Amino acid sequence: MSRNELYNEVQEILELQCKGCFVHNQFKKEKGRRFAHKFCISQCTIGEQLRKVGNKLVK
Repeated sequence: MSRNELYNEVQEILELQCKGCFVHNQFKKEKGRRFAHKFCISQCTIGEQLRKVGNKLVK
């Protein structure tokens, strides 16, 4: 896959899966933006998908 295709895949995941996420919004209200972001990166299944695509970009 080319870098542009990988970037497009990330954008698609963010647009379809993350935009308006109830869990992220709730954590942001209750515990703050940093906690919500950390949750998304470390525990959310969509964050795992994003990490896999990101690792492909690094290689």
